[in-house]
Amino acid sequence: MECIWLIWGYIILVNIYGFTVIGWDKYKAKLGGRRVPERHFFLTGLIFGAPGIYLAMRFFRHKTQHKAFVYGIPVLIILNISVIAYFLQKC
Repeated sequence: MECIWLIWGYIILVNIYGFTVIGWDKYKAKLGGRRVPERHFFLTGLIFGAPGIYLAMRFFRHKTQHKAFVYGIPVLIILNISVIAYFLQKC
């Protein structure tokens, strides 16, 4: 039962991070500052942060015109859910 709390704690933290990093990139985009590389978003999504990235994309209206994000992040969400379901069955 302990592993379930660890899994959910990790998922919550990585999604908060994903949401925050999209917001930071949007802020830097408006200021013309140094941006976060796009691969960083996808790596964060791959390590179970895709839902947070997707919510941030909608909330900040950022990266919503990039087809790689519009289609790639939902695919990562499906992958995240599948892997999480597998791990939760093993606990």
